[in-house]
Amino acid sequence: MNRRQFLTGLTGTGLIVPTIGTLCASAALAKTAGTQSADLRGSLDASQFGVRPDAHDDQSQLLQRVLDKAAAEDKPVFLPPGTYVVSNINLPPRARLMGISGTSRIVYSGQGALLSGTGCEPIELMGITLDGANRPLGDEFAGLLNARACPQVHVENCYFQGSLGSAIFLDTCGGRVERNRLSGADGVAGLYSVNATGLSIQNNHVTDCSNGGILVHRWKTGEDNTIVTGNRIERIAARRGGTGQQGNGINLFRTDGVMVSNNHISDCAFSAIRANSASNAQITGNTCLRSGETAIYSEFAFQGSLIANNIVDGATMGISMANFNEGGRLCVCANNLIRNMHVDGPYEAEVAGFGIGIAAEADASVTGNVIEGAPKFGIGLGWGPYLRNVIAANNIIRDVGEGIAVSVVKGAKSTSITGNVINRAKLGGIIGHEWNKPVTQDLAMGSRNPFPHLTIERNVVS
Repeated sequence: MNRRQFLTGLTGTGLIVPTIGTLCASAALAKTAGTQSADLRGSLDASQFGVRPDAHDDQSQLLQRVLDKAAAEDKPVFLPPGTYVVSNINLPPRARLMGISGTSRIVYSGQGALLSGTGCEPIELMGITLDGANRPLGDEFAGLLNARACPQVHVENCYFQGSLGSAIFLDTCGGRVERNRLSGADGVAGLYSVNATGLSIQNNHVTDCSNGGILVHRWKTGEDNTIVTGNRIERIAARRGGTGQQGNGINLFRTDGVMVSNNHISDCAFSAIRANSASNAQITGNTCLRSGETAIYSEFAFQGSLIANNIVDGATMGISMANFNEGGRLCVCANNLIRNMHVDGPYEAEVAGFGIGIAAEADASVTGNVIEGAPKFGIGLGWGPYLRNVIAANNIIRDVGEGIAVSVVKGAKSTSITGNVINRAKLGGIIGHEWNKPVTQDLAMGSRNPFPHLTIERNVVS
């Protein structure tokens, strides 16, 4: 009997023969169930120590007691499904709190803090909903989870909502924040990290925050090395105002060595990704949709920025690497797709204005990008004398005002514009500028180049 006949025979007898896919799925389910059981095994059930789900009275003292007891025994606390009204829970060393995702719910009663911890190792929260109930936090607490000097913070599969501050505030912390939902934070950001010590922020969903999505900052410039990857960030406003300090999906400030990769960011009032005075930043593989100002910004006193393989659709400027006057320099901008720029910004246009695909100033390579639909410039190179050692090569630029605008002000330095394809540039392929004023004919059309700092060759303009 061959294999086909054997299987047919088994089917005819009423026996079910599992497929390989069924076996794999069953194994995966068994593994998941086993993992959950392992997580709960040895935990202290909070309800066995007097903590009552769905009680109307405050459960703070009871929950604090069981957390302290579990920490002393180096065990996790399991919070059964239900709602628990608490305030001022002080997370002890080795604080571990876990629940059932979507059903184990902690609600802030409005007396200073919700969960806070200092010097804990570790802090672990899993499967918990934290609801700030739109009640004000105490002045010294910035988030529903407020952690300081905690080298291992692990927050997974939790839901944060209703915070009048940030959802999560981490000061001098490391660890992982992953697969959480942070919604409606009215403070500085959904997740606000300062002075991180080896932090990964990954696969979270951050939505409808008043001023910022994910902020990675330092009090003084230094290595931060945070990894921000795989997050979905949507609808970030700028209710505190300003011209870019607020309203950003991901914001880096004074943080060196940060990686921002493969995030999906949409509908931010200002930038999808804004790196201010952040050196050695890698901004790669992100999708940035409908930004209110510059989609990806590397600005002020940075040295070293890699911006590659991103998609930008909708912004006043696609990518800007600016502020050579403040020391901003040394960048690679490669293989990005930029389209649908517009001139309607969140404030009155200044400096070069809105409607630009890419802008670069110093020690920069701008190569292999595709830009379509930039009403002012496809690429803008330099600002007055702030232009040095820039290459713009092998880019495709179409449906723009000017293809490439380059500074010809006295003091501008070596710039090479070669091998670009420029199609349907209404005001010319390559135009020299004195600040914001065009002062030359089309330099791509074969006429003599009177500017010794410019090399212009092998561009195709049609």
